[in-house]
Amino acid sequence: MNTLYIVVETNTVIRILLLGFLSFLVSMLLTPVYTTLAYKFEWWKKPRTNAVTGEVAKIFTSLHAEKHKRHIPTMAGIVFVAAVGFVTLIANLSRAETWLPIAAFAGAGLVGLIDDIINIRGNGLGVAGLPSKLKLLLTTLVALIGGWFFYFKLDVTSIHVPVLNTVHIGWLIIPLFVLVVVSTANAVNITDGLDGLAGGLVAIAFGTYAVIAFIEHRYGIAGFCMSVVGALFSYTWFNIYPARFFMGDIGSFALGTALGVVAMLTNTVILLPIIGLVFVAEAGSTLLQIASKKLRNGKKIFKVAPIHHHFEASGWPETKVTMRFWVLGQVCSVLGLIIFLLWWQK
Repeated sequence: MNTLYIVVETNTVIRILLLGFLSFLVSMLLTPVYTTLAYKFEWWKKPRTNAVTGEVAKIFTSLHAEKHKRHIPTMAGIVFVAAVGFVTLIANLSRAETWLPIAAFAGAGLVGLIDDIINIRGNGLGVAGLPSKLKLLLTTLVALIGGWFFYFKLDVTSIHVPVLNTVHIGWLIIPLFVLVVVSTANAVNITDGLDGLAGGLVAIAFGTYAVIAFIEHRYGIAGFCMSVVGALFSYTWFNIYPARFFMGDIGSFALGTALGVVAMLTNTVILLPIIGLVFVAEAGSTLLQIASKKLRNGKKIFKVAPIHHHFEASGWPETKVTMRFWVLGQVCSVLGLIIFLLWWQK
């Protein structure tokens, strides 16, 4: 049996942790600026009134009736996007490791920012944001540019698959990259529906990938992941129930896109559905609900989708749903790490 020896340089560990701490501080310093502007200019999030399939979302509206009575600003993701971008640019920028995730992070965040601005202003026509098809097109464009860079500039042409080991797929790495990144971006966006839920789960996932990247000696990626964790700790401090603000699409699209990119860069894309199993369940429940309504004459599988709202409708307090999903996220991350370590040693 092969024994794995990892030589840990103290200064490298300290540097990675400092990146997370610095990102936390920057985010904390920017939060009062954002909060002042958000409340002054009334960046209120418009509540959802219709389901994806078009009918009135009665259950969802009843679940969050009290929350919708008070104005809660959105677009707070701009704080951690700025914090992570600042820290990466001044202390952790690397063409081989961090250029792609930070560019994807910012690019997807820009798409989300446009959507949030339209949501806030309503365009004078009661518009709640960008049309879903246009958002999908724009996030796919961001992923496609990232996939092009991944293939042509970083020269990645293969993925690691357990048992089969390295599988060379050539230019097909680009559509795989797009599929992974767009799917993860939308899964995180769907999960962002309860106070503290998405922030905590994404911090867990990025923390896990920081460990994976460190073991792979990809210290730039590990530092980027830890920067995201630090900024999200600051965000989640204010976003836990009762939330002071929401991250908005700028936050969820940026985080989901970057998470997918990190999974591709660490060549652990097979592990992503395990580490992010809660995100898979959230997105999957939504897709199943839509399919059921269309194929079964409006019949539903869940009381309301995504699944975190189903548990709310079943009588669970919002905080219980959030914390139990956090626990599930941690368990899935540990399982992913175990599989990674067994796989990585072979």
